[in-house]
Amino acid sequence: MLFKNDPQRMRKIGNRQLMQLIYVTKDSWNQARETEQAVYEGHVDSELTDRTKLQECKYMYLYQWARKRKAHGHLNDGVIQH
Repeated sequence: MLFKNDPQRMRKIGNRQLMQLIYVTKDSWNQARETEQAVYEGHVDSELTDRTKLQECKYMYLYQWARKRKAHGHLNDGVIQH
């Protein structure tokens, strides 16, 4: 009993780590989009476009995985005002 893992606790830990990864990936995707838009005035390198698309795909994959697991993140208090 001492070394037995609690499945619900392990699922909560996994969901928390998944949400952290989603937040990091979303930030990375936003940064890649901003970089691509900043360089858009010149000739956009295909590497920048590919990097942005890759970050978007990573985010969408993690987002779908979180929805399957029914994981929920935290709302930013500054976004919703009562």
